[in-house]
Amino acid sequence: MKKSIFTRYLSAFLLIVFISFTLLALIVSSRTVRSSHDRSRIVANYTGTYISEYLVSETEKIFPRTGAFEQFIYQNNSEISTMINLLSKNAEKMTIFVTTPNGRILLCTDNLYSGKINDDNVLEALTKDNGSEVFSELYSDIGGTLDSKYGILVFPMKYDDNTYMGALIVCYSAGVLDELSESTIKTIVLASLWVMIASFVAIYFISEKIVAPIKEMSVATKRFAAGEFDRKIPVEGSDEIAELATAFNSMAESLAKTEYMRSSFLANVAHDLRTPMTSISGFIDGIVDGAIPPEKQPYYLNLIADEIRRLSRLVSNLLDLSRMEAGNRKFEKTPFDICETARIIILTFESKIDSKHLNVEFDAPDERLYVFSDKDAIHQVLYNLCENAVKFSYDGGLYKITIKDVGNSVEVSVYDEGIGISSEDLPHIFDRFYKSDKSRGLDRSGVGLGLYIVKSICDALGAQIYVESEKDKYCCFTLTLPKYRGKLPQGGADKQRN
Repeated sequence: MKKSIFTRYLSAFLLIVFISFTLLALIVSSRTVRSSHDRSRIVANYTGTYISEYLVSETEKIFPRTGAFEQFIYQNNSEISTMINLLSKNAEKMTIFVTTPNGRILLCTDNLYSGKINDDNVLEALTKDNGSEVFSELYSDIGGTLDSKYGILVFPMKYDDNTYMGALIVCYSAGVLDELSESTIKTIVLASLWVMIASFVAIYFISEKIVAPIKEMSVATKRFAAGEFDRKIPVEGSDEIAELATAFNSMAESLAKTEYMRSSFLANVAHDLRTPMTSISGFIDGIVDGAIPPEKQPYYLNLIADEIRRLSRLVSNLLDLSRMEAGNRKFEKTPFDICETARIIILTFESKIDSKHLNVEFDAPDERLYVFSDKDAIHQVLYNLCENAVKFSYDGGLYKITIKDVGNSVEVSVYDEGIGISSEDLPHIFDRFYKSDKSRGLDRSGVGLGLYIVKSICDALGAQIYVESEKDKYCCFTLTLPKYRGKLPQGGADKQRN
């Protein structure tokens, strides 16, 4: 079964919290149990030491001879039982035995047990010659005498001549918690449960808040695939998720804009293909059918040639776009005279310039100024800029090309007095498929690729291009190219400025 991010995120956090608090509870419980056990053992050791020393001392004082230990116990049974019972109450579930060296029980707490010790390990400890140490690492139920296993401390007792008079066995609770320890563990477990519940609630809402925008992005992505770009992701806060949502919304706006421009591009291409083809077809049919008299046929053949060139430029632009986006267009940088290139381009538009009565100015510091770039690509860039300048200039307006030497680079500016570009269109003027003349009132021959190709070429060559414009007044494109400082071609060395 497929698990969502929310389920995995929540499960992982809960598992971490559960394991953490379980380990905490186990560690604290273990330490508490160990502390309780050590405390019981210390009390048992203190009690056993006190009673054994008392019995040895009193026995030797009253009956200073071997074999009198049992007699001493019988004669002082009441007093010794009272002492044993009182001291055993200092610790919970402590049982004390007074035995002979062979394990016969002479006295025990509350006189609960009688008979003989039948646990081999305990019997061995009754006469273990270990000096002042006690046999403290023994856990037993003393052969079934006790109801469960207890910690056993054995205190062998001897006369002055090192013969055993008897032994004291102190049984203390091993691993059994007192009320304080039990209360501590219960408090820790209860607190852990409450913290786990609170963590679950907090993690649930945090996870939901994190995952919800991702779910909305998933839904929006599916709508994008269907061509619907109107879905927006709510942006809350300023964290990484909010930044992602903001970026996603920006992407949606960009996609919507690109889709709109693509649709406009297809419409423009369809129009620009259909219109000249219709004209060409009509003119040719008129010539073939004889509807156009022979004396007017050269005029219409020139119109057909213009339409064919227009189609050729459109196809060329589309091929350039395809090659550049695929990375197949290669550029070869060589030194060339940018002034000569600009002059040739101006002469190309001579008829159009004359038809619009433009005032042409060409401002260059020298006859020759060499730059280092791809000559054909820069020619294409300048041709496009100059063509736009002529196309959008007012009749009788100023049309100016300026070339400046600015040290390590050369600036080429194309200026025209015309319709200009609005401040709203200026940031998008180099976008693909973008046309500021959306009405096609002046720009009937473009589909919004020219300036995009110009910008793509400049980016590929490392050149800079920017535009300044004021609506209904002027427009100026400036191209910055690297200046060539190597050995110049023959005849250009005396003209090039350093």
